[in-house]
Amino acid sequence: MPSEPLPTSEPPAPSAWPRVCVFGAGAVGCYFGARLALAGAPVTLVARPAHAAAIEERGLLFEAGGSTRSVAVRAHAGPEVVRDADLVLFCVKARDTEAGARLIAPLLRAGAQVVSLQNGVDNAARMRAAAGLDPLAAVVYVACSMAGPGHVRHAGRGDLVLGEALAPPAGGTREAGRAAATAAVFERAGVPCPLSPDVRADLWVKLVINCAFNAISALGGARYGRMVADPAVREVMRDLIAECVAVARADGVALPAVDELHRNAMGIGDAMGPATSSTAQDLAAGRATEIDALNGYVAVRGAALGVAAPVNRALWTLVRLVEARGA
Repeated sequence: MPSEPLPTSEPPAPSAWPRVCVFGAGAVGCYFGARLALAGAPVTLVARPAHAAAIEERGLLFEAGGSTRSVAVRAHAGPEVVRDADLVLFCVKARDTEAGARLIAPLLRAGAQVVSLQNGVDNAARMRAAAGLDPLAAVVYVACSMAGPGHVRHAGRGDLVLGEALAPPAGGTREAGRAAATAAVFERAGVPCPLSPDVRADLWVKLVINCAFNAISALGGARYGRMVADPAVREVMRDLIAECVAVARADGVALPAVDELHRNAMGIGDAMGPATSSTAQDLAAGRATEIDALNGYVAVRGAALGVAAPVNRALWTLVRLVEARGA
């Protein structure tokens, strides 16, 4: 951290952008909130009290490319600010999906758009079942972490894939072109955000990547670059991917071939070599992980479909053991 006062972003122009609220402003929420705010969007973060207090005091610290700046955003510890938002980025951990959906549902203004930026493949369906919401789903590709209260550190990538994860609600209406309009907001902020005609498949592709990296990075204390440089680890990752593909196909989701997904994973590991997984970060901080929505989801869904996933099940079990050790 530099000792001199940090440069700050210019105050946003409220009339030019939708009012954005990031609900669950951890690393992912802070990263995309910062990108939108730096482009001029009015952004409010709903964060843990320590983070909210730090951000209100000196802005959101955004560290990237070897420099740190203070980004002008608002922050609150309570959800009431969701009432003012035109666009809500739903960034809570997958384990909190139902509770978060029930919390924001009665606060949303008419016409507000909710977007799930979460790990896992079934969050949109869970949000609808829990609270009647009709969110868009975004597949998130970014390596970032919280370096301290109100301080997000970017390590690689920073793009989204956006689409309709659910059929229109029975008897309800849906604004035409809402996915394209939401993607345009991110693109205007310099965040690549292509639209997907089948975001469910894209969510599964991201789940494959998470399953391949997250638990091994956490249990082995390894950065991505070291993982993909090790032939034995690469082979285990291929076994994980093969299990994921088998479960997805049994669930009616067409995924690319195992070898293609494995090559893509190796490329991601090379490109994001200094990164560690969110599961590793959670374990290091003594927080509950999302492993149930990652390798655990593959193991449980596979069992329901009659497809064995022993490598995913083993890693899921081991991560849960480490979690319990810190409980």
